[in-house]
Amino acid sequence: MITNKTIINAIALRCLEAHHYEAVKKIYNLGIVTGHATFQTEAPTWEQWDESHLKTCRLAAVDQHEIIVGWAALTPVSGRCVYSGVAEVSVYVHPDHQGKGVGKKILQELIHESEKHNLWTLQAGIFPENIASLKIHKALGFRKVGYREKIGKMKGIWRDTILLERRSELVGV
Repeated sequence: MITNKTIINAIALRCLEAHHYEAVKKIYNLGIVTGHATFQTEAPTWEQWDESHLKTCRLAAVDQHEIIVGWAALTPVSGRCVYSGVAEVSVYVHPDHQGKGVGKKILQELIHESEKHNLWTLQAGIFPENIASLKIHKALGFRKVGYREKIGKMKGIWRDTILLERRSELVGV
């Protein structure tokens, strides 16, 4: 687990905690506005978010002014014990910091942390229009495993998602 700052390109990665949530929620809402980050229409409360995400592998990226510029967390894919080592990835970066390597560094650390917590498969469902996210995931070892056509409606329009997964080479081998 990250206990102290890990500095990457003037960005420090820390454990995401409850007191970070207002900034996390703001970045999440900015992702929602794009229409290419999530099917969600509004960010959940802290309690809802906390309940739905794993208690480990929660990262906040802060700049030199201690402002949160991105975050990542994992959601369990199932409550069944057979899937205890499988989680879904969420990575969000504030629009002002996109294209600077922040998302890739957060995801890279999330992968590292997930393996320390005995997770063997990470998966992501990404809208085809979210080219940057697809590139980052593929660069870090995620592979396309499927395409979900018209999996859900957003504002009355059917949307597709690309399914990616990354199998650990360290855990569950």
